Amino acid sequence: MKVRKVVAGGHEVVSTDTGRAAERTAERTFLLVHGIGMGASYFASLGAALAGFGRVVAVDLPGFGDAPEPEMSLTMAELGRVVIDFVRVEGLVGTVLVGHSMGAQVVAEAAAQRPEMFPEVVLIAPTVNVHEHTAPWQLWRMAQDLFGESPRVIGVGLVNYAKAGPRWILKKLGSMLEHPMAETLPRIRAHTLVVRGSRDRVCPRGWVEEATAMIPGATMVEVAGRGHETMVKDGSAVAGYIAAHVGAVRPG
Repeated sequence: MKVRKVVAGGHEVVSTDTGRAAERTAERTFLLVHGIGMGASYFASLGAALAGFGRVVAVDLPGFGDAPEPEMSLTMAELGRVVIDFVRVEGLVGTVLVGHSMGAQVVAEAAAQRPEMFPEVVLIAPTVNVHEHTAPWQLWRMAQDLFGESPRVIGVGLVNYAKAGPRWILKKLGSMLEHPMAETLPRIRAHTLVVRGSRDRVCPRGWVEEATAMIPGATMVEVAGRGHETMVKDGSAVAGYIAAHVGAVRPG
């Protein structure tokens, strides 16, 4: 596992990379983009499961995880450009782009802006529900979703939120709410999979079905019994859906 600092789009991101498996290199590389307040470590379960199908790269976006906070809060479109430049700098064009929550907004922007670079896209719990498009609603839904969650999920979240800090998180929540997701999704031309946990209160089924329908040719799946953080508790199930969607196989 390699951890590196990379300058992309004029901002520093931190990259976690499993690398390639010697002579048995898989055809696929998966790039994981985290949600608000989180970082690459949030993808430990999903990353470990996807590593059976290929190379896994995860990033700490500017101001999250171990990446330094930029002077100004970046919009979702600007973060999308950071991801685009990271992919270009690292030679990852054609990677399977996977985003969770806010990361789904960033991934959607990257895919919409440069469709030729991203043939495969996965959006996990895409925000923000257009029918509850206010900060109080979103904070309430996040609190509801965490009620009854396991100590492991809450612990991982608290560690990452502490790194980002409440001031930065509130700034990014504002950026999320300002982002026109309903205008971005129809511009995606990638082969797209949308994933939600069946108990996800932040991204209810009706909204996720709407979001899926906005993307030409997209399909949606649900992970039974999971909430907004579905890939933390059930990384193997989410990895299975992703691998099936892109036709990935384990190296022989």
